Amino acid sequence: MAVQHYDVVIIGSGFGGSVSALRLTEKGYRVGVLEAGRRFDKSDFPRTNWNLRKFLWSPHLGLRGIQRLTLLRDVLVLTGAGVGGGSLVYANTLYEPHDAFYEDRAWADITDWKSELAPFYDQARRMLGSTPYPTTTPADLVLQRVAAHFGAEDTYRPTPVGVYFGEAGTTVPDPYFGGAGPERTGCVTCGGCMVGCRFDAKNSLDRNYLYLAERAGASVHPDTEVVDVVPQRDGGYEVVTERPGAWIRKRRRTFRADHVVFSAGALGTTRLLLDLRELSLPNLSNKVGWSVRTNSEALLGATAKRIGDDYSTGVAITSSIQPEPETHMEPVRYPPGSNAMGLLATVLVDGGGRIPRQLRFLGQVVRHPITFARSLSVRRWSERTVILLVMQSLDNSMRLTLRRSWLGKRLRSHQDDENPNPTYIPIANEAARVAAEAIDGVPSSAVNEVLLDVPTTAHIIGGTPMAQTSTDGAIDAYHRVHGHAGLHVADGSAVPANLGVNPALTITAMTERAMAYWPNKGEPDPRPAVGEAYARVAPVPPRRPVVPSDAPGALRIQT
Repeated sequence: MAVQHYDVVIIGSGFGGSVSALRLTEKGYRVGVLEAGRRFDKSDFPRTNWNLRKFLWSPHLGLRGIQRLTLLRDVLVLTGAGVGGGSLVYANTLYEPHDAFYEDRAWADITDWKSELAPFYDQARRMLGSTPYPTTTPADLVLQRVAAHFGAEDTYRPTPVGVYFGEAGTTVPDPYFGGAGPERTGCVTCGGCMVGCRFDAKNSLDRNYLYLAERAGASVHPDTEVVDVVPQRDGGYEVVTERPGAWIRKRRRTFRADHVVFSAGALGTTRLLLDLRELSLPNLSNKVGWSVRTNSEALLGATAKRIGDDYSTGVAITSSIQPEPETHMEPVRYPPGSNAMGLLATVLVDGGGRIPRQLRFLGQVVRHPITFARSLSVRRWSERTVILLVMQSLDNSMRLTLRRSWLGKRLRSHQDDENPNPTYIPIANEAARVAAEAIDGVPSSAVNEVLLDVPTTAHIIGGTPMAQTSTDGAIDAYHRVHGHAGLHVADGSAVPANLGVNPALTITAMTERAMAYWPNKGEPDPRPAVGEAYARVAPVPPRRPVVPSDAPGALRIQT
């Protein structure tokens, strides 16, 4: 097959890749987006997460869904797959982080990040259709009980979500290309956001940023996994791809571009760059793989003993509290029948102390056999369970390396000696017990956390730390890769510190900022050269804007 030529090739179509595709297309670049996952329509999503073929992503096993699970030595990671990336499976949640994020030592000395990012957060909210969740669900009432326990009632707030709450059968106009968009059902509060929205109510990236990018000329190539990026003698790069999961007939293809933007997510981008450092880009910074963070996260729950209130009602996340300055809690839900994730739940066991957690678990099983037996049942689990997502903005991290084995190359995690990512958050366990008491239920934790001391995160970030030199970081403050003119990073791997909240809005805002400083095609670059001291420059207006700067949002989003 002939080599396809683009000005910019973007690897991944999530919150970094989709934003980059739209903004660079507006600036006159010919853009190609390479996505390992498949393209989904609302009719393609499963009714429940028991349909593993449509829900989970493991192409070697024939599973081509939207949810990817990666077990590392120190954390179990949940990420997304498909055209639209993590937006297909995320919980629609659009929080701006705590002040500690902007002031973190990892990047605070570069600029005043809160003021510099402020207009881009506003732009991201408009584009993603952020709106407060409009009602109170049974799970929210439980969270209010938890807030009262910690004396944090005044911190309770509805979640800002990217969801369309319009009337059923409404047609949303297309203000940028003319005509009208398709009919939208509007949110039916089924709780199915993280299984894939079958009602076209979720403002996923294929409904706004990426949709507009494609209408403006960007090309998206699904089922296309990047395996190599090779610099060319005459400038630019060749990007080599294969069909993901293929044992034979790998359908190797080559794309040529002047610029490559890595937007494969914190795990995907970090793994690919580590691999490329051994293959074709040996002078990549040794800091690739450092400062990886779990958002100091824990997933716990409380499951009612009897059927009563339906805790699956609502969107995936509907409210939050802040029981202490660095801690953020949210109730999470799956729709009725989606009980597969309940297989990861078991009885709650505290960590820390001299007694190994595994021995404490065995003690719980012996002392409370009936409670343990109940924890094995996932019957109507989604309707009986309030899942608690707990995040913190503490300064801790780990490092990722690439390890060769008979299974191939695999990521391996290494905890930071001084500030490791937590395997146990005491206030989270306390909150789970309070929630269980409120619903006459049983508190629970993830089996990997209890038996392996391996927590779960849906918000892995970091891996390409930001600094002015390659000695200290992998990218500069404009998201350019040190040592390689034409390589850029725009995704969760560029987030330099724990957010304490869900990262989607921040990844979007940081990418909006990075793309705003690109020159229009053929014009001089206003940014200082890579390696020079940081200077704050004015955003470059796009040559052919698709979205007016004062627009309330993009097509098919809540306005």
